[in-house]
Amino acid sequence: MIGFLVAGLIIGALARLIKPGKQNLGILATLALGLVGSLIGGLIAQAFGTGDIWELNVLGFVLAVIAAVLLIGVAEGLAGKRTTRRA
Repeated sequence: MIGFLVAGLIIGALARLIKPGKQNLGILATLALGLVGSLIGGLIAQAFGTGDIWELNVLGFVLAVIAAVLLIGVAEGLAGKRTTRRA
């Protein structure tokens, strides 16, 4: 369980480093996006037959980081819609 949290935090941090621009995300949001990204990446890697979702493998890790980067973009888009912009 602790390893899963640490992996999620690492994946979320890597995704924030890869995504250009400034993200207004706290540590908990980074952790949450990393955890969701790692689940998505693990499921896709399992579908390709590289191992179980809970195993650490290279393809699952890369896919998890890519999924987390995409999730950051979605989170930024949703946060941008909630704010009102004035000219």
